[in-house]
Amino acid sequence: MANVCVLGLFCVDLIARTERLPAWGESLRGQGFSLKPGGKGANQAVAAAYQGAAVRFISRLGDDAFAGIGRELFAAAAVDTTHVTTDDSLSTGTATILVNTNSGDNAIVVDTGACQSITTEHIDAAADSIKHADIFVSQLELPLAVCEHAIGIAHTNHVPVILNPAPALELPSTLYPLIDYLTPNESEAAALVGHALDSDAQIAAAAATLRQRGVGHVLITLGERGVYIDSDSFQGIIPAFTAGAVVDTIGAGDAFNGALAAALAEGQALPDAARRACMAAGLSVTKAGAATSLPTREQVESRIASE
Repeated sequence: MANVCVLGLFCVDLIARTERLPAWGESLRGQGFSLKPGGKGANQAVAAAYQGAAVRFISRLGDDAFAGIGRELFAAAAVDTTHVTTDDSLSTGTATILVNTNSGDNAIVVDTGACQSITTEHIDAAADSIKHADIFVSQLELPLAVCEHAIGIAHTNHVPVILNPAPALELPSTLYPLIDYLTPNESEAAALVGHALDSDAQIAAAAATLRQRGVGHVLITLGERGVYIDSDSFQGIIPAFTAGAVVDTIGAGDAFNGALAAALAEGQALPDAARRACMAAGLSVTKAGAATSLPTREQVESRIASE
């Protein structure tokens, strides 16, 4: 079985639906509320597990009721939580999410809670899990120094690294050569390269710039268009799959990254892995929430077979 190690945030998503974003000082009537497990790292870990990988997750929770939601999620998905530690003084992370009931678009405010206290010592304690993974995955919701430290361990031990650079941060030049697969969306890629991605030419230029900085393979996710790949073996767009009406786009990027990690860990070629990831993302937007919308391997394979 393919082994995936994921470093990242677990948080509880507090999701309110409304027709538009309120202005400061304005109150709007909501059109539904839900409380669901989330966090990019947790979502990606569960997504990879649902796609058949053996997954170990590195994170930190508070000692509160929200932590129980996370542990129930990980148990149900068979995610190994040996390196999910507890902070008695900080709460479990939260994400306050407003969803547009017309378009499905969302705006999110994240408080990382207990993950603020994760340190390089926690990473060192999990080093064996990183070293023995087939793929290591990180995002940027945890402290950058912690992410860098974990990526360094993976790289030193020849474990391919997927970095989903979300939320977008300025990255040190020394980090790029340690990244095998960089998976920004359009806005994150724009922030990294310093120019807009309003055309295919600009998308290609951004990917080329990121590769020139040392990244092995660049995958810029394009929402309903799919993903643009720049690698030695493939350049171009892998199209998105339409799996049904869009309910919301929460977690689509995490579905993509988790499925990509599982497929690459199995040894699939990058274009094939990206197609599976696009299908997983396409299926995820047909259900509400993040972790609760992630498809299984069987669902992905069934839809791919029907295309």
